[in-house]
Amino acid sequence: MSRPLEEILFGAPSPRARAVTRVVSVAAAALLLVLAAAVVFRFHLAGQLDARFWNFFAWPTTWTFLAKGLLGTLASAAMAALIALVFGLVLLVGRLARSRLVRWPSIAVIEFLRGTPTLLLIYVCFLVLPSAGIKLSTYWMLTLPIGLSTAAVVAEVYRAGVLAVPRGQTDAARSLGLTEAQVFSVVVFPQALRYIVPALVAQLVIVVKDTTFGYVVTYGELMQNAKVLIANYHSLVPVYLVVAALYCLVNYAISKASQRLGRPVH
Repeated sequence: MSRPLEEILFGAPSPRARAVTRVVSVAAAALLLVLAAAVVFRFHLAGQLDARFWNFFAWPTTWTFLAKGLLGTLASAAMAALIALVFGLVLLVGRLARSRLVRWPSIAVIEFLRGTPTLLLIYVCFLVLPSAGIKLSTYWMLTLPIGLSTAAVVAEVYRAGVLAVPRGQTDAARSLGLTEAQVFSVVVFPQALRYIVPALVAQLVIVVKDTTFGYVVTYGELMQNAKVLIANYHSLVPVYLVVAALYCLVNYAISKASQRLGRPVH
């Protein structure tokens, strides 16, 4: 007897499926290890792994300089994420509004920000606004465009979570006499957040990566400081490897923090 489609898509995998998954995972891991070894070997042949390119990492000043850039990255990313989460919620409320005078402008803003590259928004803050008499610091020239660009995506992520909440939850809340604002803030949105935590984490990771556009406005973030080290010590591969490891650590910390926040409270 054939299994229902819902059971096939969302049910627990069969023993055979689990075995196939393990084999594929092992094969993929082995392939990645071979590729990584090949890349390292090519770097070795090119002399990029020589000790002279790594010596300056033994100096405290090098790590102090990288730490300063990392703090700049985290400061910009944290504020951009806050802007995205708050302004994204405002855009969501506007998009879900019954009044067309509120809904259509919100949709227009969302589509405009989603369709405009973040780098172009940074250039607007860097080149266009100063010519109009609006001067921003390099911090805001980087942070504000990233926050606004991400807010449009976050608004759509919010909306997906809201639409995923069962309709019966809304009807039950209304039957208790709650207002539309109370239904949204007390019943719908808290449940929607449970569905969208992975998507929000993905957007926060993208925010961290987008801070690498700091070179446009010469903001002192991690990649900008890494380029200074490369220019001074001509150590391209080692610097980029270390910086990549730092970005991975930051994104891993974001992922672990989201898992902790997503755990149910007992």
